[in-house]
Amino acid sequence: MIHAEPQARYRTKQAEYAPTFRYRKPAERSSRHLRRRDAVAELQELQCDYQAWLGALPPNIADGATADTLRAICYFVLNELENAVPP
Repeated sequence: MIHAEPQARYRTKQAEYAPTFRYRKPAERSSRHLRRRDAVAELQELQCDYQAWLGALPPNIADGATADTLRAICYFVLNELENAVPP
């Protein structure tokens, strides 16, 4: 009966005509320019985290697939994305 209790309370509230408010999350109203800028900033922050992770890898893992993937992420040039201006 534990699962039925919240449902019973809801029905009681509805019977008393107490208002039940349900709010939706507001829609994203940022411009594309601001969203792109925020996304590039997030990517740069992640790249710094991955650089720190790569630097902290133990020597026995430094030649593995994880290290190769981290190097690929770290060598990716994000400055070009930051300076690019879409039409």
